[in-house]
Amino acid sequence: MPLATWPLLALLAALAYGIVTYNRFVGLRQRLANAFSDIDVQLKRRWDLVPALVETVRGYAGHEHAVLAAVVAARGAAMGAPTGPGGLPERGEKEAGLASSLRGIFALVEDYPALKADANFLELHRGLVAIEDDLQHARRYHNAVVRDLNTLRESIPAGLVGRAARIAEGVFFQLDDAQRAVPAVDLGPARPAREP
Repeated sequence: MPLATWPLLALLAALAYGIVTYNRFVGLRQRLANAFSDIDVQLKRRWDLVPALVETVRGYAGHEHAVLAAVVAARGAAMGAPTGPGGLPERGEKEAGLASSLRGIFALVEDYPALKADANFLELHRGLVAIEDDLQHARRYHNAVVRDLNTLRESIPAGLVGRAARIAEGVFFQLDDAQRAVPAVDLGPARPAREP
């Protein structure tokens, strides 16, 4: 092979590598958009379930207005959070507020045995638990795609292609400090030990 063809072959190899790497970035960006969309679907399912849950609880515990109002307000804030990967931190914060207020509703259940036995409430509770499980899986998948995208973006020589194509860094779904806190458990006053 003539010596003059080596630079041409090297240029073609670099071009082919650039095209293949760019296509990997495109695939990861599409998977990231899909993962974000999956999270949106699960959040929409949760938002749709909240009004029915609030109305069911209101039927049994209507005087617990502050708890119910907090759930409605948190749902409104979550629905109004910015969409798209750029608004991820604020959206995560608003969704954490909704999850926290929903825990307040389920704390009420202990005070209302009739509510605890209500078939409609039990069905809504099961539905919410299933949605939360699906949401957790969707967030894990999202974070895995972000990890893959960021790893490729920071590696060499693929990172050079990513920078040239202006591929943005992916943003992880993360827990805030309130979600990381270990829940306090109060079992009431200690009982004296029984004599054998």
